[in-house]
Amino acid sequence: MPFVNPYANAPMLPDGDEIDPRDLFEERTRPVEIEIGPGRGTFILERLAAAPEVRMLGLEIRRKWAQIVDERIRARGMGGRGRVLAEDARHALPRFKTATASAAFIHFPDPWWKKRHEKRLVASVSTIEQVARVLVPGGELFFQSDVEERAEQFARWVEEVPLFVPVADGPRVADNPYGAMSTRERRAVADGLPIIRLRYTRR
Repeated sequence: MPFVNPYANAPMLPDGDEIDPRDLFEERTRPVEIEIGPGRGTFILERLAAAPEVRMLGLEIRRKWAQIVDERIRARGMGGRGRVLAEDARHALPRFKTATASAAFIHFPDPWWKKRHEKRLVASVSTIEQVARVLVPGGELFFQSDVEERAEQFARWVEEVPLFVPVADGPRVADNPYGAMSTRERRAVADGLPIIRLRYTRR
């Protein structure tokens, strides 16, 4: 019997070279928040529950978790405000219409450390440039890592994108202000690991 991938029909973006992410939700006039790599979906689920006015789109490269989390969002009655799609952010973001998102989140990204793996990195200058294009003026970019080297690298990349400025006392901030935590963040807090948080606004 041939193998049938149970996640072959994981939800994806509609066809088209330019997509307005607001069209994926019931209220189409409100800018959306984008989580790059939501994984098991803890942050996006908590964020939707904590902020009823928010619309959130997760871009998750693993089809399994995109489908599972998207189904969990619908099961909790938040499908009109939240979606997780099986998409590589590096390919999805360039298709998004300019100035359609109010925030972008990148939590504990990229386990690729070797030079030869750099092409796999989701967090990169090109990704940050696309995030800047998609965000509305005043929109926020929030990054977290428990690896100092990774955070320093991300900060250097953001410095290359002049559309971003650090928050008033930043870019490093002590707390996560969004009322939601990723699975990795919760584990790091429980283990007493230092978390580097970087917060920027779009000019």
